[in-house]
Amino acid sequence: MAERKTNSSNFQNQSYLESKCPLNELLFTMSRRWTTDVLFCIEEGNNRFSGIREELAYITDHILSDRLKTLEKSGLITRHQFPGMPPKVTYALTEHGVELCNLLSKLCDFSSLIYEDKALSA
Repeated sequence: MAERKTNSSNFQNQSYLESKCPLNELLFTMSRRWTTDVLFCIEEGNNRFSGIREELAYITDHILSDRLKTLEKSGLITRHQFPGMPPKVTYALTEHGVELCNLLSKLCDFSSLIYEDKALSA
């Protein structure tokens, strides 16, 4: 992906919010399209690039690769490369990744309740 302009107001606003509370950085990272889906795939044991791509039918190779790198850089997953031809790579949740998946699952349940209530009251 292209580097962001550090003098843009979007970049400056994001940097300011991230400095106010680390949650803002996490929310920014996790709100990017496909990120939580990739994380949940790995949690469910789908730990190979090809398996994740199959499960998430509409994700492109480029986006999947980017999301895996972002999750690894964030310390939420680890990448294990095994020797051999072709090389085998697997991904696994870190301790923080497991904790985050547990929290995100609770948020998913909470979201279902909210939107279920909204649908009933409409």
